[in-house]
Amino acid sequence: MNKTMVNRRLTTKNMAIIALLGALTAVLGMTPLGFIPIGPTRATIMHIPVIVGSIAYGPVVGGFVGLIFGISSLVNALVNMTPVSFVFLNPLVSILPRVLIGIGTYYAYQGVKSIGGPRTRGLLLAICTGVLAYLGYGSYKTALEANWLNLGINIILIVLTLYIAYVAMTKYLDQSFEVVLAAAIGTIINTFGVLTMIYLLYGGEFVAALGQNADMAKKIIFSIALVNGLPECIIAIILVTNVVNKIREMK
Repeated sequence: MNKTMVNRRLTTKNMAIIALLGALTAVLGMTPLGFIPIGPTRATIMHIPVIVGSIAYGPVVGGFVGLIFGISSLVNALVNMTPVSFVFLNPLVSILPRVLIGIGTYYAYQGVKSIGGPRTRGLLLAICTGVLAYLGYGSYKTALEANWLNLGINIILIVLTLYIAYVAMTKYLDQSFEVVLAAAIGTIINTFGVLTMIYLLYGGEFVAALGQNADMAKKIIFSIALVNGLPECIIAIILVTNVVNKIREMK
């Protein structure tokens, strides 16, 4: 990526970007827009602005957008109480992992850039093929259920995935793989970071609030991480790669 895209200082431009992406994150967190159907399930997209800010504008922007994401999660837990909201009242659960998304994604992106080479194109195509298979199965399931809205969304995601592969092969070559992998890593930081903190601080209480056996806390919490992690990685790969590509075109 062009080095001019990334700025580690808190400039006026970066503050405006933080405000924009932070507001978007807060809206996604406070409304149903933060979840979209993907494949046979639903996935959160609340962490997407954090990852985009981190990759495109650096760890300072990503970290601050992550901070806004975390604060909005804490506020949402206060305003919309559920049986498990109490865990998000602790900043170590609601805020810390979200700040780490912005920082960790940037350095993951920089690390992946050092791989380079033609072999990454094959890996990218393999990832896109896996995503298409998941979305194809989801489209089949939603078609059987006559859920036309979800089917339409899955078809749009399939088109965007094909576009990622096309752009990667014709315009940005190896650079798309860097964004794809960084987006997935940022998502993993969010999903596993939050659930790991929940397990360490509130494992038994959290699982009991879900109506499950508290003695199975570790198994249940990390099962949730695995079940949620895959669709969230897929949606991050699709949306982040397309958004970052558009940002590149504006530079």
